[in-house]
Order: sequence, then C-alpha cells, then structure tokens
Amino acid sequence: MSTSAQVESLDAADPLAACRAAFALPDNVIYLAGNSLGPLPVAAKARVAEVVAGEWGNGLVGSWNKAGWFDKPRTVGELVAPLIGAAPGQVVVCDTTSINLYKVLMAAVAMRPGRKVIVAEADAFPTDLYMTEGALASLPGYQRRLIGDLEPALGPDVAAVVLSHVDYKTSAVADLAEATRRVHRSGALVIWDLCHSVGALPVRLDEAEADFAVGCTYKYLNGGPGAPAFVYVAQRHHEAATHPLSGWHGHQAPFDFETNYVPAPGIDRFRSSTPHVLSYAPLEASLRLWQDVDLDQLRAKSMALSKLFLSLADKDFEIVGPRDPARRGSHIALRHEHGYGIIRALIDRGIIGDFRAPDILRFGLSPLYTRYIDVWNTVQALKEVLATQAWTNPAYQTRATVT
Repeated sequence: MSTSAQVESLDAADPLAACRAAFALPDNVIYLAGNSLGPLPVAAKARVAEVVAGEWGNGLVGSWNKAGWFDKPRTVGELVAPLIGAAPGQVVVCDTTSINLYKVLMAAVAMRPGRKVIVAEADAFPTDLYMTEGALASLPGYQRRLIGDLEPALGPDVAAVVLSHVDYKTSAVADLAEATRRVHRSGALVIWDLCHSVGALPVRLDEAEADFAVGCTYKYLNGGPGAPAFVYVAQRHHEAATHPLSGWHGHQAPFDFETNYVPAPGIDRFRSSTPHVLSYAPLEASLRLWQDVDLDQLRAKSMALSKLFLSLADKDFEIVGPRDPARRGSHIALRHEHGYGIIRALIDRGIIGDFRAPDILRFGLSPLYTRYIDVWNTVQALKEVLATQAWTNPAYQTRATVT
C-alpha cells in the first residue's frame, strides 16, 4: 500500500470493523499491546457493576448459588472452549497460567511412570521455564531437557513436553497437530501454552488430539488485569490425570467437608480453590463478544495486518521471526539495539507497543479493534523516531518495572 487513502479503503471493507466499537479505547491512541493486556470491553463496566452492586451487594452469600459463583470455572470454561477447539466438558477457567501449568505438568509426569525427563523450549516464556524447573524439586531423579528443535529431544525417557503454540517474542506459530503427533509417537504427553494464540488465531486442540493446554485470558481475550487463566485436559485423560494441588473445590463433594481428598470426576478435578468472582466479570463480558466472532475471518485479518506491517517496515527494520504471515501469530517483532527507548518514544506519540529484553519491539495486531490505518500510522511514526533518533531522550534511558 503506497498511500494512507489506500489503507483506509481496507478498513472500509473490513468485515470485523464493527467490533472496534465494543472496546473503550482512548481517543488519539493506537493500542498495539493487546498481546500483553487487552483493552477494556465496553460491556465489562456494566457486568462488573452488576456483580459488585447486585450479586455481592444485594445477593450476599446467596450468590454462590443464585448467581452461579461456585460454577464459574465451568461455565466460563465452556465459553473459552470453542476458541481453542475443545468440545464441552474439557476446560475450566481458574487460578493462573503458572499454577495451571504446574497442575498439568505434574499430572502428565505421573501418567508416564519410569520416564524421567521433562522437555521444554529454551526460548519459551519464562514462566514455563520457571515452573518446569520448580517442578523438579518435587520429582527426585528427574531432569529437564531444554530444546531448540523438538525431534532430537524425544525418546523413551521423556514423560512430558511443554510447547508454545505462538512464540512470545518472534510470533512464530508451531504446527500444533504435527508436533503433537511427534510427541505421541515417542510415547510422551504434550502440554500446549496458548497464551499468545487464543483469541489471535483458530486453535484446534481436539482435532490435534492434544493432551493438555493452558493459557491466559487477559491478552487477546481482553479479560482484564488479573483475569483467571484456563486449563484444558482431553476427555480421554480425565480419570487418569491427577495433580498435587488438591484443593477443596476439586473434591468430588466439597460441601461434605470430608477429611480425605477424593478428586471430582472429569475436568472439575483441575479446580483447586475459591474462584476470584470479581475477576470473572470483565472476562465474561468479553467472552460474550467472542460468541459472534468468525475465527476464520479473525485469522484472515490478522494475516492481512501482518502483511501490511511487514511490507511497510521491511526496508527500515530487522524483522524477527517468519516473514510469511501464515506462519506468524498476531504480533510483529522487530529488533533494534535501542528498542526500549524507541518504544518509549512511540508511547509519547500515542502509539502503545511493548518491549522484550534484550532488544525486541512488539506490536500486537488484535483483529477485533486494530485498523489498517493504525498499522500505517505506526510504521510512519517508527520511521520518524529512527530518523530523528528520538530514543536518545534521557527520559527514555531508565527502564520502568514493567516493559
């Protein structure tokens, strides 16, 4: 696209254009950090007020039953399930991604006795690495094998493999079905991290015969800061899979208050403790929007946005990850030695991206609200920041706690 007018014509023809109005986006801001924290859905304000003033304020303790608080992990899980290609009864929304990863990792290892190796990607998001490392403390004699390529790491000693569907830095998309088949051929179980793919592209866990998956809901799903995470366990594993965080909400009869733990049937055994009811409210509002979204249209727009961004930036920036939009998730990664200062300069110009050490600039292209003209304006601003060396501003040299 050679002119902004041509780019605006893409917005005029966008079948998802109307979705943008569902979000409370600030004026004069281009928000490209939805791959880190999605914006506020307009409907979330009313839903939070309803929970606080109505269900809690008036319903009080009775809302555990009348408002369905106790069942939120399951009912909200059923709203997430179609977005990850899961049939009903296989997803609960509860706890955090890190905690859920620990649950399914320990469950997978227990299901493969005699195998003493956990495989993880060396460049995975740190929580995946930290949780696999921490799990070893409870698994004497086990070891972790960090990998670049999957195939050489597989063997008869591997119990579980933790993989990212979309790389959090490079945006590269893994072949979920093929990688799952490879892991299964080796006799191991696979755990998928969907944090950077759910809400960005179609995910087909059941079709791929995946074993376990975890993911957060505050990125592309726009559930808000602190929104609960989800955990997927394939139906065929429900009775065999157990985990060590055996809290009372995962008990088969929690209100019998029995002395000994007996896991609940099915996916409910992957619940642990009291759901954070207030944190479900904005997520519910967002997930209602997703019920009307065509995921194939979503993916088509995501790839079109990526293609436009890459075509505009190609000669001026080092592009990280695959150049083929079909092999990317929904964020763009650029490398520059002054990346942090550049991001800060863009933020002061009303364009919000984020930075990942040591030198990666990330721009989330969330198809529900990102416009083609936003991409055009972002790349023009990037070129201006580079041309003027705006990143040298002393105010941009000290990193904030969250980058």
